[in-house]
Amino acid sequence: MLLIVASVSAQESSIKIYNPEADAKAEIAEAVAKAQKEGKHVFLQIGGNWCVWCIRFHKFAQEDSIINTFFQDNFVVLKVNYSKENRNEEVLAELGFPQRFGFPVFVILDGEGKRIHTQNTAFLEKDGGYDQQTVLRFLHNWSPGALDAGKYR
Repeated sequence: MLLIVASVSAQESSIKIYNPEADAKAEIAEAVAKAQKEGKHVFLQIGGNWCVWCIRFHKFAQEDSIINTFFQDNFVVLKVNYSKENRNEEVLAELGFPQRFGFPVFVILDGEGKRIHTQNTAFLEKDGGYDQQTVLRFLHNWSPGALDAGKYR
């Protein structure tokens, strides 16, 4: 059992989804412009390649076809690095210090770039992974359609 856990952890730590050298501020601006053009929101996954739960969420979101499709239809997804090489402190300060929730942490921006939600991901976990129904409910609640005022008249 310990061998299996060690093997899975080693595989997860070899995946590199964050770029410590990226210009997060410029990438966020590009993501916002794309989201505005496509009628979507921006989904920021903040963390680092050192973060096992960050890698698990990435794999979960890629491998679960329902979650993956919902992301593609509603969000422009961007990974924002936080590591000893680049903490992106200025960007995180502008986002309201989401790192206070640990990593990964999710920040949702609307098509104008306004932060509309910060999510502590511990509430999306279940049994050593992420819970599909809980994640899907979270994504639905912060999708562009959920914030359409016309739905609530």
